[in-house]
Amino acid sequence: MIFSALFAAAQAQTSAGQVAPQGNMLTALIPFVLVFGIFYLLIILPQRKKQKKHMEAIEALKAGDKIITTGGMFGTVMSVLKDRIELKVAANVKIEITKGAVGVILSPGDSAPAEKTES
Repeated sequence: MIFSALFAAAQAQTSAGQVAPQGNMLTALIPFVLVFGIFYLLIILPQRKKQKKHMEAIEALKAGDKIITTGGMFGTVMSVLKDRIELKVAANVKIEITKGAVGVILSPGDSAPAEKTES
C-alpha cells in the first residue's frame, strides 16, 4: 500500500514535467566493491593462508608426531594413510581419525600447542 502511494506520487511528478533524478549505477556500486575488497583483504586472504599452512603441516605428519584432535584428544601418530591417521591415545589403544580432525600439531618435546606460543 505504501509502495503504491509512492509510485503514484512519482508518476504525478513525472507527468507534471519534473524528471526524477537518477544516479549513475557505477557510483552506487563503488561502496559495495570497496567493502568487499576490504573484507577480502582483512578476513578471507589471511584465513586462506592459515588453512593452507595447516594442511601442509598435516600432510607432513609422520609416525611419532604428537597431535591434539579437534575433539581435544591428545595422541601420538602411529601411521599416516592416504585419508586418515592411526593415533595412539593410550597404552594398547589405537584409533583412526580423518586428517581433517587434526586440530594442533605439537612440537617435539612440548606439551603445549606449537601454534599457541607467544613471543
